[in-house]
Amino acid sequence: MPINSSKRRERQILAAEGYLALNMPDHALRELGHIEDVGDERYNVSMLHGEALLMKGEMQPALDDFREAHKEKPTELNALMRMAWCYKRVDQLPRAIDAMKLAYQFHKDVPVVLYNLACYYSLEGEKFEALSWLGRAFRMDRELLKLVPRETDFDPLRNDLDFQHLMALTSSQK
Repeated sequence: MPINSSKRRERQILAAEGYLALNMPDHALRELGHIEDVGDERYNVSMLHGEALLMKGEMQPALDDFREAHKEKPTELNALMRMAWCYKRVDQLPRAIDAMKLAYQFHKDVPVVLYNLACYYSLEGEKFEALSWLGRAFRMDRELLKLVPRETDFDPLRNDLDFQHLMALTSSQK
């Protein structure tokens, strides 16, 4: 690829990132659409395209882009988390859980992975799985406790005595 084509692609990607930072998804999509050859930037272009579609509320097409990014970099956490996020919103919760389990295989040390698994299991009605993942997430990062009061994913468990006990026990160990 000629250097000027590579530089042009780099500028287009930077422009798309800028448009996304300014919450201008249509401009980002237009910029990404003008890239003639994504070359070795397929992962980044797919992720940016997916993010732009998310901003527009187009979950299924965004999911398709995140899956494409995942094919390029199967262990990349951002693609897996975005896939899970979209799966949840297109009513495919078991697939969201599968995506987060895959993320856990490669990112066991990232507390938000465990936290998200707890969220999805809560929504799925799998109380013991949810509490197990949540407890492990709290042991890794107590700051996650601050998220729980506003986290609607835990609404199915809010009145559960085991959930309340976990919250009380974890809060008292600060």
